[in-house]
Amino acid sequence: MKKLFAYIRPHSGLMLLGLLLKFVAAMLDLMIPYMLEVIIDDVAPTGSRRTVLIYGAVMVGFAVASAVVNLTANRMANHNASKVTLKLRHDLFERISYLSPQTTDRYTLPTLVARLTSDTYHVNNMLVRVQRLGVRGPILLIGGIIITLTLDPVLTLVLVAMLPLIAITVWAVTRFSIPIYRKCQELLDRLVCIVQENAGGARVIKALSKTEYERKRFDGANEGHSAAERRAGAIMAVTNPTSTLVLNIGLSFVVLVGAYRVDSGMTDPGTIIAFLSYFVIILNAMLGITRIFVVCSRGVASAARIAEVLDEPDTLPVLEHGGDREDTPWHIEFENVTFSYNKVEPDVKNISFGIAKGQTLGIIGPTGSGKTTIASLLMRFYDPDEGVIRINGRDIRSIDRSTLAKMFGTAFQNDFVMAASLRDNVTYNRPISDEAVLHALDIAQAGTMLAGFEDGLEHMLTAHGTNVSGGQRQRITIARAIAGGPDVLILDDSSSALDYATDARLNYALYTRLPDTTKVIIAQRVSSIMSADLIMVLDGGRVIGQGRHEELMRSCEEYRRIAVTQMGEGAYAS
Repeated sequence: MKKLFAYIRPHSGLMLLGLLLKFVAAMLDLMIPYMLEVIIDDVAPTGSRRTVLIYGAVMVGFAVASAVVNLTANRMANHNASKVTLKLRHDLFERISYLSPQTTDRYTLPTLVARLTSDTYHVNNMLVRVQRLGVRGPILLIGGIIITLTLDPVLTLVLVAMLPLIAITVWAVTRFSIPIYRKCQELLDRLVCIVQENAGGARVIKALSKTEYERKRFDGANEGHSAAERRAGAIMAVTNPTSTLVLNIGLSFVVLVGAYRVDSGMTDPGTIIAFLSYFVIILNAMLGITRIFVVCSRGVASAARIAEVLDEPDTLPVLEHGGDREDTPWHIEFENVTFSYNKVEPDVKNISFGIAKGQTLGIIGPTGSGKTTIASLLMRFYDPDEGVIRINGRDIRSIDRSTLAKMFGTAFQNDFVMAASLRDNVTYNRPISDEAVLHALDIAQAGTMLAGFEDGLEHMLTAHGTNVSGGQRQRITIARAIAGGPDVLILDDSSSALDYATDARLNYALYTRLPDTTKVIIAQRVSSIMSADLIMVLDGGRVIGQGRHEELMRSCEEYRRIAVTQMGEGAYAS
């Protein structure tokens, strides 16, 4: 909640004004039954119709003024809550965007989505309710009790005797409800995860005829979430009926005692009528306060989940210069780099290499050998457990993240395509000219594809690029990586959907038309990397061969086996 208060503080002035308006409206509401008591007991007996009309007009004026002030305060409450939630959601999204992949893996994407959407909604709902009822409810409750004490202390004591029972009920319900609501949000995370998996893998699910299986899996998660909601709802549902029962029992005693006191001449009929009106006001105020506790129970649980992400420490801080080398021939250098995702067994171990600016590094190896891990470490998605990674002799941990990110152009095997024009997909909101876009598309061997679009760069692509082929999608993402003119181009198996001829033309264009760009090509095909200045063969996270194609054909049995399997005996002649 401390984190939430920091977001409320800039709007505290308007919130206090809104609460002041709520206070004024509550006082106007409290005056109406008092005026009624005066009319019945003091004004009506005088027989002056004019005085009765004046007091009645005053009552109507109080009611209208209360409605106007309440409406204004409610609008301010919605406005203030939306402003707080807007900033909170913005900062949460920004924090999620800059979380390291390691931290994102720990939270999981579905729970981050849920915290950004449903949790912020619950916080917004809590802020609105607190502003609307946080002052009005207590003022009506306390003010009603004070005024009834002036009217008839004996009857007031009957009412006050019931309040501790309600307070105990609300406290007990709130104590048990917050943990349950937190559990509900965790189950919602699981539900979101299943929905995302089904949306992303719809084609695979249909192809394997697993629609019924996925439906049952969704139903199980949905039932679990619904059951938790029912448990929470059952607990929270105790408050209103209990409060109403207790207060209505008190009302019955008030009527009985009041009738006796009127019959005995100890109080006036107008006092009893006013007292019953105040009793209704107090009842509604008490129910309003219980509703605040219901909403706050969920809001507090959601605020804690949001604060957990906002307070997440930076696991990849920018360090001071420490492992730099002033005089180095290498543009990219790995020095005894070891890394493990689970911190149990290393996924890559003792990786060392260096490539000069403009050279090409090819990485090949079986699935799970650590190829993508090397690219992730180079872009500082993770920090190595041991060793140093340098760019231009500088430890990448000492380079500002935005500066480091601008050094790279990256295309992955299953990179995303947006529902936007071809131009927008390549530029990706970067100040890149059409000439640079066309140049990048040409290098990426997408010129023929572009010529087939009547509207050229304005051709609209659907989400995930479903209106183009897999090879076209890959060429678009490769063009996106090239268009920004990066210092380092990383292609992570991003040409797997291309035919051999197109792949060969792509590699030739990369080598000849990007001479100053250092290239890191991760591939399953030997033909994609055989012209590289340095080829690393990985197996089990370790380098089992390193050198040029001709050297590896002589010295590395695994590389030779892959090359001959893919290219036949022609691999020796290449």
